[in-house]
Amino acid sequence: MKNPILYRRRLIPEECVLLKDDRLLYRDDKLIVTAWNTLKPRKDIHHGCSCYYLDENIKVSRFYREDGVLLYWYCDIVEYDYDEKADTYVITDLLADVIIYPDGFVKVVDIDELATAKEAGLLSDEGLKTALLSLNKLLQIIYDGGFEKLQEPLEKYI
Repeated sequence: MKNPILYRRRLIPEECVLLKDDRLLYRDDKLIVTAWNTLKPRKDIHHGCSCYYLDENIKVSRFYREDGVLLYWYCDIVEYDYDEKADTYVITDLLADVIIYPDGFVKVVDIDELATAKEAGLLSDEGLKTALLSLNKLLQIIYDGGFEKLQEPLEKYI
């Protein structure tokens, strides 16, 4: 299995980072599963794994402490640009996120950043629409009891 090149692009703060140390665990045309350590040392998060749902504009990640205890699931709303010739993905964080704690508590965060990014010209009308519709889809999956299905690739390949 060939490793694609992955970049994480943020709008706020504006940056694009090569995910050079992410380890590819699985890949097909709809899904990428990776394992990783934090890019910069942190006291709260040590490592994790992520599942990129390429058709859904959703990335589901597990965040762990250094001792392997699960802290929470972190779900990013994203969009993907893929360059087939270079086998490169640029994953743009569309700001809205959902955190799910092991006790089942669900927290939606960073919605205000959508307005800030739109106002600053960092997010197009289409990007805002994608973010809101994808966030709604993710929340419906969670509220309908389907989040376990989104975790299946992490269970299978980790």
